[in-house]
Amino acid sequence: MRIGFDAKRAYLNNTGLGNYSRDCIRILSDIFPDNSYHLYSPKTVENPRLVFLNERSNITSHFPKNFIERIFKGFWRSVLIKKKLESTIDLYHGLSNELPFGIQLTGVKSIVTIHDLIFIRYPELYKRIDRQIYMIKFQKACRSADMIIAVSEQTKSDIIEFFGMPKEKIKVVYQSCAPVFQNRSRSKLNPDISKYNLPDDYLLYVGSVEERKNLINIIKAVHRMPKENLIVVGNGKAYMKRCRDYVLDNGLGTRVKFHSNVPTDDLAEFYYGAKTFIYPSTFEGFGIPILEALFCKTPVITSRGGCFLESGGPYSIYIDPHDPSEIVDAVHRLNSDEILRDNMINEGFKYAQKFTDQNVASNLIRVYQSVLNQA
Repeated sequence: MRIGFDAKRAYLNNTGLGNYSRDCIRILSDIFPDNSYHLYSPKTVENPRLVFLNERSNITSHFPKNFIERIFKGFWRSVLIKKKLESTIDLYHGLSNELPFGIQLTGVKSIVTIHDLIFIRYPELYKRIDRQIYMIKFQKACRSADMIIAVSEQTKSDIIEFFGMPKEKIKVVYQSCAPVFQNRSRSKLNPDISKYNLPDDYLLYVGSVEERKNLINIIKAVHRMPKENLIVVGNGKAYMKRCRDYVLDNGLGTRVKFHSNVPTDDLAEFYYGAKTFIYPSTFEGFGIPILEALFCKTPVITSRGGCFLESGGPYSIYIDPHDPSEIVDAVHRLNSDEILRDNMINEGFKYAQKFTDQNVASNLIRVYQSVLNQA
């Protein structure tokens, strides 16, 4: 197969959509090396997360070439790219909710991954213009695609509910996570991690620091537990300031520490060293940090409802993300019950094996083959 990918996020985004894009490209080119893989990005940058590209002879990257394409990079990615696709690939996978306009008029089969429709469920969290743009792009991509990949059953049901897509057109293919989380056993901290001055005993949050993620409720819970420390790894703006202000106003500066732009190898050590991972998000498409924690054998406390049971499995603890007292109760349960903790660690790790690179790559290839075999 000659497979093309929208690789904009793989090159330019270092969080959720970027991680998903890089992981798809990495695992497919590694596990199914006989295919050829073509990456299309409006821009190239030096990104240490893409070093694997230099090791793969089956990957070719494509960027705007002439003056017009370089000036109008967005137009190249969404419109002009179609002519190049027709002569180069058999199937195009839009990895981040989008497809080139009019791709259905070419001879190229297409698939789009829809990660979530949070902008519809929680419109108050988005600017009006952003919601309008997302609606146009996502809906048009779903209609144009030969197949839609949803990253969870929750996202699949949202696509059916909000866009009226037939369920037969949607396949759920779960995500994986970086190899550093999957391929190392729980261990003592690497000496290189000492620069972060992590406490011996801490709770952990990893993710964007925005209102939907409810970090402040973890901080409020820690405020009620004077012996607990909290490490936060993530970036944010206004909501980050609100969380930091709460920490300062309540004298929690020695127990709640913030870190940002942590390299992936170091981040794995944060998980390995954590006593418990807490992720009280209101809503997600899937929730990769939960999976990272399970692979690292760290017990997970996360939200009831939505996709969280899919990512966390039956051996995580589920709470009301808006109620700090439930977070407190869950932490106390884990602190006082070693049998519960050990069971969550061992069974959670077993559950995470559903999301190994091999399983995810095999599921993706099956979808690709089914689309290419369509009349």
